[in-house]
Parts: sequence; structure tokens; C-alpha cells
Amino acid sequence: QVQLVESGGGLVQPGGSLRLSCAASGETFRLYCMSWFRQAPGLGREFVGGVVWKGGRTLYQESVKGRFTISKDTAKNMMYLQMNSLKPEDSGVYYCAALSPWSWDIPASSSSYADWGQGTPVTVSS
Repeated sequence: QVQLVESGGGLVQPGGSLRLSCAASGETFRLYCMSWFRQAPGLGREFVGGVVWKGGRTLYQESVKGRFTISKDTAKNMMYLQMNSLKPEDSGVYYCAALSPWSWDIPASSSSYADWGQGTPVTVSS
């Protein structure tokens, strides 16, 4: 099992930037990938992007490509989400999720992930 704690959310104006962090602990040696999801009020959890933990390959949702960047520091067991050119529709609670021990790809379905953080809220508004 992997424990996850997100941080870095807040209020930002449209066009601004924000960097989210996710700290992982526990059985991190079993990780295959970690991903970011977001959930707006009244909607389901939406895949934002993910990274293969030991390989580094990334996958992004189409709407965030070119604006969001996922990075990781495996020595510190940290994953990051750099969000630039933020839009109001990017608002929501952002969650990090972990999948162990292996998958064919980085799943976009939330049901594929067993471990979740508590979420950090992001509000993009003027």
C-alpha cells in the first residue's frame, strides 16, 4: 500500500500558474505509475496525466497538453504537476493516485488505482 499526500493547491487567476506536489510513502518500491486526477463539483474524477515511476514516460489528457507538465523525483518519492496558462475549467480538487505493481500502460480510469491522496483544491478565477 502507498500513502499519498497532495499539497500546493489554491486560488489563481486565469492565465496564471500553480505547482502541485504529491508525497508518497509506504510500499513505493512496488509502484508502476502515479497519476493526477481532478474532480469538479458534481462531476466524476477526470484523468489529468500520469508518469511511469521507474521509466519516466508520461501521458496527458488532451485538454492539458502543452500547459501541464508532470515530473517526479524518485529519490524523494515525490511527484509534481506544473500547471501553466490555467483556465477556469481547470478548477477542481486535484488528487494523486498510485498503481502497483504493474500495468500495460498508464490507465486513465480511476478504478485502476488503489491508492489515493486526500486531494488539494485548485480554483482558477478572477
